[in-house]
Amino acid sequence: RPESSERVEFAIRMPGNTEDDVVWLPIDSKFPLQGYENLLNAREAGDLEGIAAAEKALNSTIEKFAKDISEKYVEAPHTTDFGIMFLPIESLYAEVLRHPGLFETLQRKHRITITGPTTMSALLNSLQMGFKTLAIQKRSSEVWQILGAVKTEFTKFGGVLDKARKKISEADSELEKLVTTRTNLMMSKLRKVEELPSSQSNQLLEGPLDGLESPIESDE
Repeated sequence: RPESSERVEFAIRMPGNTEDDVVWLPIDSKFPLQGYENLLNAREAGDLEGIAAAEKALNSTIEKFAKDISEKYVEAPHTTDFGIMFLPIESLYAEVLRHPGLFETLQRKHRITITGPTTMSALLNSLQMGFKTLAIQKRSSEVWQILGAVKTEFTKFGGVLDKARKKISEADSELEKLVTTRTNLMMSKLRKVEELPSSQSNQLLEGPLDGLESPIESDE
């Protein structure tokens, strides 16, 4: 709370209505050890009256804790309009849920939600997903601009790639023609070589195939 010396044990920083606003979700841990032990001892002893009395006392303690959290730490719009009471033991959390109407009373009367170890994890995960969704919604125009820019660049890239593909195709076609023509010529001459003596074949090859010699001069 503003201008208060009370400090909650934990607070989750949440986005407000604008980028500069911050809203805090207060979380306070409570563990009514004595009342819970009294209830367990009464049940172990089979004391029905003791069980009833311990359950009533535990419910009263839980509601007192809820009122305390609400009065000390819940102050909308600086905080959320509700707070969270964290019970660090699953069996204690389950015990509170067993009592009809207690959970709803704490929410309606004191604006306090009770969580245990497992449900706290689920709550934090849902809050995290909510933050991500909210961030995307707030920056949706920026996201679309980025996607638009990527689409434009991809279109340009596709055009350049298509031109390069055509050039490569043309070069491949020319190379194919060259290789086919010269190969056919060489094969034609080679067929004649099979029928000629060595001296005559050398004279035949020196003329028409001179253009196929390597342009690199020998070091020898």
